[in-house]
Amino acid sequence: MLRFLRANIRWIAGGFLLTFFSSFGQTFFIGLSGEELRAKFSLTDGEFGLTYMFATLASAATLPFIGRILDRMPGRNVAWFVIPCLSAACLLIAYAPNVAVMVVALYLLRLFGQGMMTHIALTETGRWFAANRGRATSMVVPGHQAGEALLPVTFALVAALAGWQMAWIGAIVALMLVALPAIHVLWRVERVPGENAEDGPSERTARDWTRGEVLRDPIFYALLACVLAPPFIGTTIFFHQDYLVELRGYTPLAFAAAFPIKAATTVVFALVCGQLVDRFGASRLLPWFLLPLAVASATAAFLTPVWGVYAFMFLIGISYGFTSTLVGALWPEIYGIKHLGAIRAVIVAAMVFSTALGPGVTGALIDLGIELPVQLAWMSVWCLAACVLLGFISPRLVARTTAEGT
Repeated sequence: MLRFLRANIRWIAGGFLLTFFSSFGQTFFIGLSGEELRAKFSLTDGEFGLTYMFATLASAATLPFIGRILDRMPGRNVAWFVIPCLSAACLLIAYAPNVAVMVVALYLLRLFGQGMMTHIALTETGRWFAANRGRATSMVVPGHQAGEALLPVTFALVAALAGWQMAWIGAIVALMLVALPAIHVLWRVERVPGENAEDGPSERTARDWTRGEVLRDPIFYALLACVLAPPFIGTTIFFHQDYLVELRGYTPLAFAAAFPIKAATTVVFALVCGQLVDRFGASRLLPWFLLPLAVASATAAFLTPVWGVYAFMFLIGISYGFTSTLVGALWPEIYGIKHLGAIRAVIVAAMVFSTALGPGVTGALIDLGIELPVQLAWMSVWCLAACVLLGFISPRLVARTTAEGT
């Protein structure tokens, strides 16, 4: 592991920085200014939630069109466009004069932060690494967890000293003076799979599918129905955490104190999954990766004591770790790398769409009298059914990829 990291540190570090700084467009970071934005524009919780959902859905609809640019130019060049756009969005959200401008700012934050920054990191990693794709991906995705651990505290400190708007200005400084030049320097040399002695041979090489071919592949939609479960379920639970805390009678601190368990478990199992992907292939692991999420959803549904929160966070961390690495390595393995930017743009758009849909749908069901624990029980059933479906799909994918690689 250390030898691999030393040989590939520049490419891994660049991807890690992209996932880390994507935090400025993630829900957890934007939510830090939610109270100030609602007060500034006299919005209710519901009105702010609807505007946020609209902006997120609009960003998901845009991603397939701009995400394909990664098939035409290097990731470092795309970053020269994406990072300034994300910086502009940070400026807009801080000083938006009206609701319309705030919606535009949210749209840009979601599109260039959550969407394109992560898209660049995982697309280039999937394209640059072959035999060690799982290991490389597992080292890039913890940038998300590092952002969750460090940036909210930093934001709170700056906001307490200089105001919440200056905290967003600090985000601009970090993006333009740290992220952009660092990524340009780290990625100024393109990596070619097979040129590094650490690569080793890879037998899992699919032919290069076009995006049109992928969209006509029935297996693709079956896979989407399964891989969208983690973002849908995870976003739903964390969006409605206040409701769950009140329903169960927990203290807010008890729930918040469990987040470090999730972060640490996610990083550990992302690395574990990276080793498993490189040894067995992402396709062979598909039937198993949703099992931790099925158990996590059932835990949140049925375990009412406060220690159930910590059990849930541990299990959701396992799920997030496996999902982030496995899904990142899956698409280049089964659809090739030539059109990976266009293909992953569709997948990222679907995942962003699911993160917008989850809180809205489940919130409406809560209003209809269907409590969240009941919904979570059915989400567990969804994950188990997906495992069965993936058990049928996995051998077909392995056989197809092997045939295409010969």
